[in-house]
Amino acid sequence: MILVSACLLGLDCRYDGSALQADRTVEGIIDDIMIPVCPEQMGGLPTPRSPSEITEGDGNDVLDGTSRVLNSAGEDVTVEFLKGARMTLSVARIAGVKRAIMKERSPSCGVLHITRNREGIPGMGVAAALLKRAGIQVVSSDRIIEDYVRYHRHWK
Repeated sequence: MILVSACLLGLDCRYDGSALQADRTVEGIIDDIMIPVCPEQMGGLPTPRSPSEITEGDGNDVLDGTSRVLNSAGEDVTVEFLKGARMTLSVARIAGVKRAIMKERSPSCGVLHITRNREGIPGMGVAAALLKRAGIQVVSSDRIIEDYVRYHRHWK
């Protein structure tokens, strides 16, 4: 079983309420049971919602209590992001998941990059950072095809 950012499966859970286009999803690539998660929804945020950004550092800093997550209206949504990350990890543990495919550039799910001031910067989202700390292999959605081919035998 693999944990997957729900938006990567075409579910309407992105901040703007939209779904990713079919050519940007992972359906048909992974030959395994996929468990969709949206940490932001699981943390209690609505869809649609204001876009959010980590104020300093990345998700690791939010987990360590040295940074916050603010939405575009300036509201502090750190508590919701932390709750969503913890719930995502709970789902992974309940299902015995060892791998996750997460949406890049997300303040929750980013693996290699998050967005700050509408620009991509290096860093991990809050949920991705927590999953990684828990020993779960976290793979970027942008690199999934390349990574899947390279590590194919490890995914089954």
